[in-house]
Amino acid sequence: MDKGVVVIGAGGLVKLSEMICGDQPFDYFPYRSSSSLTRFFINIDLDYVHDGTTRRHWVNDVLKELNNKQPAATGLPSKEIIKVIESLLHPDSFLFNNKVDREKAKEAMKACLKSYELTIAELPNGLVKVCPLHGEFISTDYKEVPAEKLITFKPSIFQVPSKPQNSRLVSVMMPFNASFGGTYDAVKRVTDYMGLECLRADDIWDNSTFIQDIFDLIFCAKVVVVDFTGRNPNVMYETGIAHTLGKTVIPITQSIDDIPSDLGHHRALKYLPNEQGYKDLSRELHKRLKIIMEKMHNTSVS
Repeated sequence: MDKGVVVIGAGGLVKLSEMICGDQPFDYFPYRSSSSLTRFFINIDLDYVHDGTTRRHWVNDVLKELNNKQPAATGLPSKEIIKVIESLLHPDSFLFNNKVDREKAKEAMKACLKSYELTIAELPNGLVKVCPLHGEFISTDYKEVPAEKLITFKPSIFQVPSKPQNSRLVSVMMPFNASFGGTYDAVKRVTDYMGLECLRADDIWDNSTFIQDIFDLIFCAKVVVVDFTGRNPNVMYETGIAHTLGKTVIPITQSIDDIPSDLGHHRALKYLPNEQGYKDLSRELHKRLKIIMEKMHNTSVS
């Protein structure tokens, strides 16, 4: 493909401009004001500052310039256009915004790109990548060696479950108290948004003993969120199980003083038990889970 060849046509650039602005008919994308448009491009290392002209016309002019840069590869637009598209669908832009719809946004993007033999593929961490519509695609699906085959000790209190491990499962260990309902909702808000499963022990009843359900839940999960608030002894015990089984543990707490000194080296997410505090907890947990899921994906394909 020669330099200067326009991969995305004029009609496609108009649609992308409207998506970036959040204008009709793409108002399920985040709306961006003049200053937000500038920040959108600067955040992806593209130094464009809105000059005060009509928003979507200005964005369209920027996209035309980026579209004429060297294609990233045969059948793909420039790396700058790719960066714009992938950033436009970044999960963070849709989090805690009831006026947008990321699923509709992804479908609209696929429809727009299809005319140019392009599409998007979603990665396990929720990010998207631009790729050829009919090109070779490497599946991100993978199977892990079941952890039960790696255990070299036999617990005397628990039975090792026959259930398979679930790389999309986030288990939550916290006091069973109504005052922690907002905390659990804040965690589930993030896992639901990321397409992950989220359970705590009172969500299941698979065994005759409660402690076996807890062990199963920890055993099958890849990530365990533990709330140290109040130094609940059961949570401390469950954290020890999670660490012994080699799980990725994310500590959260309303007070850093509630974290035992032996666990002080583990970075905890501190939150306040109020509406803003729960939102802040969700945002920080979302960042942490994205990093964890991305590392899991990179390990699986290396």
